[in-house]
Amino acid sequence: MHWHAWFTLAVTLVSLYMLARETYAPANIMLGAVITLLLVRVITPAQAFAGFGNSAPITVAALYILARAVDKVGLMQPVLAALLHGTKGRGSLARLTASSAAASAFLNNTPLIAMMIPSVTDWAERTRQSPSRYLMPLSYAVILGGVVTMIGTSTNLVVSGLLDAKTGQPMGMFEITPFGLPVAIIGILVLTLTASRLLPERRPARTDISHEAREFSVSMRVLEDGPLADRTVEEAGLRNLQGVFLVEVERESETIAPVASTTVLRGGDRLCFVGRVDQVVDLHAMRGLESYEQAQLAAFDTARHTFFEVVVGATSPLVGKTLKEVEFRARYQAAVLAIHRAGHRINAKLGDVEIRVGDTLLLLADPGFRARWRDRTDFLLVSQLGGSAPGITRKAWFVAAVLIAVVVVAGSGVLPMLEVSLLATVALVGFGVLTATEARNAVDLDVILMVAASFGLGAAMEESGLAGTLARGLIGTFQGWGTLGVLFGVILATSLVTEIVTNNAAAALVFPIAYATAVKVGADPRVFALVVATMASTSFLTPIGYQTNTMVYGPGGYRFGDFARLGAPITLSVVVVILLMARFWFGIT
Repeated sequence: MHWHAWFTLAVTLVSLYMLARETYAPANIMLGAVITLLLVRVITPAQAFAGFGNSAPITVAALYILARAVDKVGLMQPVLAALLHGTKGRGSLARLTASSAAASAFLNNTPLIAMMIPSVTDWAERTRQSPSRYLMPLSYAVILGGVVTMIGTSTNLVVSGLLDAKTGQPMGMFEITPFGLPVAIIGILVLTLTASRLLPERRPARTDISHEAREFSVSMRVLEDGPLADRTVEEAGLRNLQGVFLVEVERESETIAPVASTTVLRGGDRLCFVGRVDQVVDLHAMRGLESYEQAQLAAFDTARHTFFEVVVGATSPLVGKTLKEVEFRARYQAAVLAIHRAGHRINAKLGDVEIRVGDTLLLLADPGFRARWRDRTDFLLVSQLGGSAPGITRKAWFVAAVLIAVVVVAGSGVLPMLEVSLLATVALVGFGVLTATEARNAVDLDVILMVAASFGLGAAMEESGLAGTLARGLIGTFQGWGTLGVLFGVILATSLVTEIVTNNAAAALVFPIAYATAVKVGADPRVFALVVATMASTSFLTPIGYQTNTMVYGPGGYRFGDFARLGAPITLSVVVVILLMARFWFGIT
C-alpha cells in the first residue's frame, strides 16, 4: 500500500478508538480526522469539505425541524392514547411496536423516541407494570421502522448522499424498502414473541423519587435586620449548601425562580429550599434566617417546582466531568437528586461523580427547565416526571398535511427530497407552527457536522487506495461462498462497526469499502450500499450503538447486557432477511 493508505488507515483506527471511548463528540472526531488527512494532502480541500455542499446534511436538518413540529402540536398524542389503552402484555407491546415502527418510517427516530418515552413510562406505572418491559422494545421498533424509507433515519440519508456523490443519483424514497420492510416486519414479530421472555423487570431511575428519596421542602424567612439582608445569594453562603438547593424566593407579590447567585436578598423574603431530610436542619442554625412551616415532599407544590429525568448523550458537555466542575446548579438552575448508571443508583457524593454517556440524572428545577434544554445537546432526553402530556393543538392538521405531502411528493419523484424538505420547513415557520428560533434549536448540529464530515473521510479511503485494499481482503476471505458470501462479509463488518461507534460513522466508514467490493465482484454497488444503510441503522446489541438505545438505557433501568440478550435474536433475523432478499429479490448468488 502507498503511505497515504497506511496513514489513512491509522487515522481511521484512531478515530474508531476515540468514537468507541466517547471522549469527544463524534462530529469533533470526524472533523479532526478529515482536517488531519487534508493537512497531509491525502485529500484536497474540495474532497475534504464536499459534504457541506451535499444535500444530505441539509435534508437531515429539515427533517429534524419537521419532527419538532410534530412534537409541538401534539400530533402523536391521540395515537399514543389509543395504543396505550386496553390490554396489557403482548397485545399492548405488539400495538406499540408496530405503530412506532410505522411512524419511524417517516419521522426522525431520536425526536420520536423523546416524544414517546414519558407517555409509555407513565402508562406502565399507572398499570403497575415495569417500564423496562416496553422501553427497549420501543427503541428497537423505531430502529426497525427507520430502515423502511430513505427519510426514516439520518443514516439512510448519509448513504444516499454518498451514493449521490459517487454516482450522481441519490437513494430514492422507497429504494431501501425491499430490504427495510421485510426486516421491519420480521423484526417486530421476533421482538413481540421474545421480549417478555428475555427482558427482566428492572427498576427505573425515577423510582428514586417515590421509593428512596426522603427529600422535603422547607421555607425560611430572611430577618429584616439580620446579616443576610441586602446580600446576594452567593455572599450569603446559600449557593453551595451541601445537599440543599434554593429553588425560589418569594417577595411580596413577586416570585423569583430560578434563583441566580447574584440575586440580592431582602428582609422578609421567603426562601424555599429542597434537600435531604438529614441535611436541611442545618438551615435552622444559620444566622439571619428563621423557619416558616415545613411540608413533606408529598405536598410539594409541583406547579412551581418539578422533577425531571434527563439522559446524558455522547455530545453533552457533561461527559467526563463532575457536577462540581461544570457548576451544574448555576449552569442549569437545577439540583441533581440522584444519578443512575447501568441500572443502579450511584451511592456517592454526587458533586464528585464523573458523568458518563447514558447516565440518567434525576433533577429538581422550575417548570421551564424542559423548554430551556430540550433542544440542546446537553441532554438526549428531558422528561418531566408526573407531568401531563401536551394536548393536540389546532395546527396539528396542518403539520399532518405537510408530513403527508413530503412523503407523497418525494416518493413520486415530482421533486427531490432536498427541495421537498426545505419547502416543508419554510411552510412550518411561515404559517407560525414553529418560530425561527424553535426551528434552529430543533436541529442537532453535531449530527449535521458528522454527516458532512463523513464525506471527507470516505473520499480519503478511496483516494488513498485503502478502500480497495480492504475490499480485496474482504473478497479473499468470503469469495469461496460466492457474491452472496462477500455480501455477508459486508454485513458482518457493518454490524461490528455500528455496535462500536455511532450509526452514521459506521455507514461512512464501511460505505467506500462496500462500494469497492461490489465493483470488484461485478455486483450492483447500490445493492451493497442499501445493505450498509440497513445494517448501520439496525444496532441492537449495545446501548451505545444507536442514540435511541442510549435514551432508554437509564429510564428503563437496564443493564448493559440486557441489550444483547434481546438484541441478538433480532440482529440474527435482520441478517437472515437481508441475505434472503439479496438472493431472491436482487438475484445475488
